[in-house]
Amino acid sequence: MAARAARTLRGFLMLEAGLLGAASAVHSGLLLQGHAHGQARIAEAVIAAVLLAAWVLSFALPARTRKLALLGQGFALLGTLVGLFTIAVGIGPRSAPDLVFHFALVALLLAGLYFARRVA
Repeated sequence: MAARAARTLRGFLMLEAGLLGAASAVHSGLLLQGHAHGQARIAEAVIAAVLLAAWVLSFALPARTRKLALLGQGFALLGTLVGLFTIAVGIGPRSAPDLVFHFALVALLLAGLYFARRVA
């Protein structure tokens, strides 16, 4: 895999991990008052940790960067879709910012997966 493609994949992983880490901080009540939700906080922290682990491992195992990006982002997409489902059925946080965040994150994850799938 070309170095530029690996940098792009790592960029996707880091951006996604950062966004989920920030969402976890919001749901812990650290960044915004009134948006605390313990289950969402934990789920987002776990997904962020998986993406961060994929990012770290991509440096230790550079030949596996594409596979790590596919696995990490695939896990994150599944978790984000579960989050959307919980919003839809009324279990998860149901604010407009939560919906916008989840849909934007799904779009970003799909873009990252598409790129990872396309690089050889």
